[in-house]
Amino acid sequence: MGRGTDQRTRYGRRRARVALAALTAAVLGVGVAGCDSVGGDSPAPSGSPSKRTRTAPAWDTSPASVAAVGDSITRGFDACAVLSDCPEVSWATGSSAKVDSLAVRLLGKADAAEHSWNYAVTGARMADLTAQVTRAAQREPELVAVMAGANDACRSTTSAMTPVADFRAQFEEAMATLRKKLPKAQVYVSSIPDLKRLWSQGRTNPLGKQVWKLGLCPSMLGDADSLDSAATLRRNTVRDRVADYNEVLREVCAKDRRCRSDDGAVHEFRFGTDQLSHWDWFHPSVDGQARLAEIAYRAVTAKNP
Repeated sequence: MGRGTDQRTRYGRRRARVALAALTAAVLGVGVAGCDSVGGDSPAPSGSPSKRTRTAPAWDTSPASVAAVGDSITRGFDACAVLSDCPEVSWATGSSAKVDSLAVRLLGKADAAEHSWNYAVTGARMADLTAQVTRAAQREPELVAVMAGANDACRSTTSAMTPVADFRAQFEEAMATLRKKLPKAQVYVSSIPDLKRLWSQGRTNPLGKQVWKLGLCPSMLGDADSLDSAATLRRNTVRDRVADYNEVLREVCAKDRRCRSDDGAVHEFRFGTDQLSHWDWFHPSVDGQARLAEIAYRAVTAKNP
C-alpha cells in the first residue's frame, strides 16, 4: 500500500482505540454510580456488610453493667454514720431507694445488684485510679463511672496538692490502662465538687467543724472560721486548683470517643445543707448522693451531649 494509505490506516486505528477507551470509561462510570446509589445508610447487597453494621455506635445510652472508681464520695462516706463508708447509698452503684443510683436507674434494681461493682476507696487520689481501673476491668463492665481528684486538692497544705501536670499524667495513664483492657467500655467522668462552697456551707455548723479538726481536707477546712487574707488566699488556691483539675478531666475525656464528662455539672451544683452529711457537713448526704446520681444519669443517657 502507498504512504497515504498507511497514514489513513494508522489514523483509523487511533480512532478505534479512542472510541474503545471512551466506551470503557462510560461503562466504569455507570458501575461507580451504581455503587454510590446504595448510600452509606442504605442496605448493602446480601453478603456484603454495610458501613453502618461495621461501625459501632459512638455511645450506648443503655449499658448493661456498671463499675465505679474513685474516692470517699463514691463510697458514700459519712452519709449514714460518722467516719464510715456507706456504699449502699453511693450515687454510682448504691442500692438505696432514697438515692436511686446510676446503676439502678440504668439497669433496674435486680440487675444492678448482679451487674454493678464499686471499686472506689476512701482517701484515694488520682495516682490510685489506675489500680482501681485494673481491678474493675476484671468484671468487663460496659460503663465505668469515675469521680476522683478531690483528695489531690485536700492535702495538709496547698503546696502538698498534686501538681496539675502530674494529675493529667495520672489520669491519662488510668484512661490508657482502661482502653488497653476494655477497648469498648464507656466512661463517665464526674467533675470535682466546689470545695470552697462546701466549706462556706458547712462552717456554720459546730459539729461539722469539730469533725473537720480531725484532719478533714485541711487545705480548705483548716482554721475554718478565719477570714483573714492568708486563709482566704489558701482557700482560693485550693479552689483554683480544683478548677484546673476539672479542666484536665474534661480535656482528657474529650479525646476519647467513648468517654463523656458531666461538663462541670457536679462542680456547679450548689450543695445546700440538705445535701451535706450531718456528721461532717462536707461529704454528700443521702440527698446529696441522689443529686449526684441524677446528674450522672442525665449525662450518660443524653442522646446528643
